[in-house]
Amino acid sequence: MLFRRLITPFAVAACVMSLAACASRGDNSQDRGLLGGVFGGGGQVSDAPEAGIGVNSFLWRSSLEVLSFMPLSEVDPFGGVIITDWYANPEIQDERFKATVYILDTRLRADALSVQLFKQVRGAEGGWVDAEIDPATRIQIENAILTRARQLRIQTIQD
Repeated sequence: MLFRRLITPFAVAACVMSLAACASRGDNSQDRGLLGGVFGGGGQVSDAPEAGIGVNSFLWRSSLEVLSFMPLSEVDPFGGVIITDWYANPEIQDERFKATVYILDTRLRADALSVQLFKQVRGAEGGWVDAEIDPATRIQIENAILTRARQLRIQTIQD
């Protein structure tokens, strides 16, 4: 019984110390609070992902916001993949679109984002046929995501 009372505080202390040892400062050394950021940071905003997300959180949230009008098919926050289902504009029933967004980095950078668009039009027999999509449309969506991600980051810095 006495052994259990003594070993429990030592086990907790060992766990806390091992977690503190995992924290690294990298190139941008800054004060991270108690035990190297294990229990909270010094209030700095970084481009690093939030806990639980494997990619840049600003790109992730902005991608979901920009594509919010389309139904989501698959979402993987750890792999950084968002796949929408087919979306047809109610005013134009003869064409539909699908998007796939890849977030490739944990930093907020233009090359950390890749958007793929797919378009289908209704064929003569009523089935869907793949169609060409204007490359400028993909660039416009990428720019909208990047712009919104920058806005989210600026909001976080100002708060």
